Amino acid sequence: MVDPVNLNRFRKQKARAAKKARADENVVKFSRSKATKIQEQSSRDKARRDLDNHKRDEP
Repeated sequence: MVDPVNLNRFRKQKARAAKKARADENVVKFSRSKATKIQEQSSRDKARRDLDNHKRDEP
């Protein structure tokens, strides 16, 4: 005889696997490397410094 299968457990496992696959696709699509994040942060800091250095001092 075959043991009964819990259909709810099977359905939930299938849903978890689908979510995991979608999450993995999104990581590939939208994630940035650490080097890219650091480079973008440094360019934002440099732009902010350059803007602050060009401000005039009001008397």
